[in-house]
Amino acid sequence: MLTLKGERVYLRALEPEDLELIYAIENDESVWEVSQTQTPYSRFLIKQYLDNCHKDIYEVKQLRMVICTTAHVAIGFVDLFDFDPKNDKVGLGILILSNQRGQKYGEEALRLIVDYGFKNLNLRQIYANVLEDNLPSINLFEKIGFVAAGLKKDWVLENGTYKNEYLFQLIKDVH
Repeated sequence: MLTLKGERVYLRALEPEDLELIYAIENDESVWEVSQTQTPYSRFLIKQYLDNCHKDIYEVKQLRMVICTTAHVAIGFVDLFDFDPKNDKVGLGILILSNQRGQKYGEEALRLIVDYGFKNLNLRQIYANVLEDNLPSINLFEKIGFVAAGLKKDWVLENGTYKNEYLFQLIKDVH
């Protein structure tokens, strides 16, 4: 089985034609809380990002892939960030477009990127940060096998209120 292809979705590299989708998501204030964004992004900055996204994860320490349905419709992104090959770990983020949520696309995409990380990047562990009130994401990560390893108290400020954030870890079984 190919690592980045599932039954209903596949993961692919970013392409220049993804500019408008990235622009829309990065400027959607409803997801800024999760992405720790505070200001909008211009098309110019996103184009520069796309012009450089071909660089190797070992060089730039991050990798963003597009989640597509088998009908070749882009429905979201998975991000690997803070790649640490010395300690065999990476952070993981996932975003499914709001009109595509609840259809198990995220679960399949998450399984694909986890398999890719363990098989192709030789990772020992993958971690994710999830706000405590994001129950769909908590359920998703737990379903894949991630374990809440800690709680960061008052970690994110939103609308004058601090929110706690869980640190989830998935550690590869080496036995």
